Amino acid sequence: METLASAMRRENRRFKAPSSSAGAGVASGRVPLVMAFLSCLAWLYVAGRLWQDAQTRAILSGLLEKNSGNLPKVLSVEDKLRNLGCKEIGRKIVEAEMDLTKAKSEGYLWGNRTAAVDSEKKQQLLAVIGVYTGFGSRLKRNTFRGSWMPRGDALKKLEEKGVVIRFVIGRSANRGDTLDRNIDDENRRTKDFLILESHEEAAEELPSKAKFFFSAAVEAWDAEFYVKVEDNINLDLAGLIEMLEGRRGNQGLYMGCMKSGVVVSEEGQQWYEPEWWKFGDSKTYFRHASGSLFILSNNLARYININSASLQSYAHDDISVGSWMMGVNATYVDDDRLCCGSSRQEKVCSNA
Repeated sequence: METLASAMRRENRRFKAPSSSAGAGVASGRVPLVMAFLSCLAWLYVAGRLWQDAQTRAILSGLLEKNSGNLPKVLSVEDKLRNLGCKEIGRKIVEAEMDLTKAKSEGYLWGNRTAAVDSEKKQQLLAVIGVYTGFGSRLKRNTFRGSWMPRGDALKKLEEKGVVIRFVIGRSANRGDTLDRNIDDENRRTKDFLILESHEEAAEELPSKAKFFFSAAVEAWDAEFYVKVEDNINLDLAGLIEMLEGRRGNQGLYMGCMKSGVVVSEEGQQWYEPEWWKFGDSKTYFRHASGSLFILSNNLARYININSASLQSYAHDDISVGSWMMGVNATYVDDDRLCCGSSRQEKVCSNA
């Protein structure tokens, strides 16, 4: 039989179960409200930031429009040069480049002198005479110094009158050896050498020696004429000076004992020409001055100096120089007085 106590416990359990369900329902209904509230807060925050950014953009746009008139314009190269004060300098550079191009095309010949010595301040020399010599030719040099070539104070006085004479020699293949030291010692005593520091003294390098001689001579002295003489030639110095005095002021002169000759094409023979095939089927050299003695006027010597890097050399120096003269408007002067082996009485040179 059910007691009163058990009946009351059963009733209590019946009424408590619905209460728990109701509490859970109330709790679950609050979650959407909280989420909605948080969403509203997030929307308000985002809307506020967007409004603030819009205001900032509006302010920046206004400032940009206000200051747009003060922005610097894009400068051209001309404007920049003008502002820097370089436009006039640039124009002068362009003109100088044009003049240089024109001068190069003319080979620096007619009226394009670049003398190291200002002729207005110092009178131009009459001639520079270069006597080719070698390491083993000391006896010949001493013979010349005792005959036609002045020495010591007499050499200095001749230079004051406008004529410079120098023995021309290069350097030994073994730089600084006994050969070089002997030449340096001799030069310290006599002071009559033109030493070609960049040239190696050798028989097969004679064409190269011509380039170095004329280049060094025109850079060291400004003269009307430059004379190349071999060391087996005696000069009538007074007769040569008289000849050159009569030619003063003439440009483009290539003077000497003009000749031609057979091109030797057989290797191993004397005077062999490795470039023989360039002289045609007849194997004959063009007209050129004998290598014993020839003379170039100032502008022709300067032409060699300026263009030496591109000038073709042949086996012999007289042929090489003759080929260079063919490429310019040189005036050939064939003078029998410059034929040193001639029997003519009136001549300025003879074989020693």
